[in-house]
Amino acid sequence: MFTIPAGYTFSAVSAGFKYTGRNDLSLIVSECPAHAAGVFTTNRFQAAPVVKSRTSLDRSPMARAILVNAGQANACTGDEGLMLCDKTRIMVGEKLGMAPEDILVASTGVIGDQLRMDLWEKAVPELVDALGHCDALDMAKAIMTTDTFPKVVSKTVSLEQGEIRLLGMCKGAGMICPHMATMLGFVICDAQVEDGWWAESLRAAVDVSFNAITVDGDTSTNDCILALANGASGVCALSAQDKRLLKAALIDLCQDLAFRIVQDAEGGTKVLRIAVSGARSKGQAEIVARVVGHSPLVKTALYGQDPNWGRIVAAIGRSGADFNPDEVSVALGDTVIFQKGQPVDGDWDSILAPVLKRDEINVQISLGSGRGKYELLASDLTEEYIKINAQYRT
Repeated sequence: MFTIPAGYTFSAVSAGFKYTGRNDLSLIVSECPAHAAGVFTTNRFQAAPVVKSRTSLDRSPMARAILVNAGQANACTGDEGLMLCDKTRIMVGEKLGMAPEDILVASTGVIGDQLRMDLWEKAVPELVDALGHCDALDMAKAIMTTDTFPKVVSKTVSLEQGEIRLLGMCKGAGMICPHMATMLGFVICDAQVEDGWWAESLRAAVDVSFNAITVDGDTSTNDCILALANGASGVCALSAQDKRLLKAALIDLCQDLAFRIVQDAEGGTKVLRIAVSGARSKGQAEIVARVVGHSPLVKTALYGQDPNWGRIVAAIGRSGADFNPDEVSVALGDTVIFQKGQPVDGDWDSILAPVLKRDEINVQISLGSGRGKYELLASDLTEEYIKINAQYRT
């Protein structure tokens, strides 16, 4: 199952914010103050919980809990939304005997609705009473919206003083292009860490995981990754070697979670692994990868198992990246289908049929202009995605 870091308890209850017959309010509590870090959406319309959690972390690098609700985003709700967000932290803090600022918050759901405080007032006592009677999987299920499965990953790392554990969970299936910076992620760890290093390591992990995926090119108002490290294991990650090992495990955990988001894309049937190399810089490679990964024509072609390389080449060409078209090559799987400005001869419908039936398809693009490279995970685009999002509020 999952390896749970020491010193954390979980809770999940049904508050009825939007869903019936399932939990939608959840909580992680650390038994002691934890080093805290967060990475947040770059959307200018930042939800109230994003504003409040960011402000708390700006004031102090320590926290004790993470409070999450699903069904109401509390985004674009003005001063009232900020005030109600504070009220939720006060309510939970009073029950837990901790300051509201010690509680980081996250929300997901429909934009524009104010929080239903009558439902919060009823659910908070149940939420606190349920602490320790729920596990990480219960919480991972409670934060889901259009997800079809809960996303939880754990890691164990051997450091010089002993073993430490990490556990991460996330939700997200649509409105996914997290330029963090409706995707939420939470990581807990029982190692003793340094404040600045923990925050820096989280940003590095997010950059090569959650920031390197796309489902539909939409960046939510609520995206955030929150991470706690409470030191409850008694093991310090202070040496250079220990820091390298812990950071590598954090990156690995975040990449595993990010893959699950694309795997669970709304209506999706395939994960597209778009690897761009030979660019003049990493930034140029990223530009190309994102234009290809966001292209509805590319995504629908791969959903339909159509080896339409022209859509990929057209996306590369309009990306704005600097390259020589005569040096570009494109491969699906390990098979080059376009090279030096023209298609490679072959019966591609037959040759690529087995490749395009796979759940994961590698799209390899070489620009032949430098050493810059970038990899992006994307989903295909299906009729089901349109149906889900056309009916999201109803």
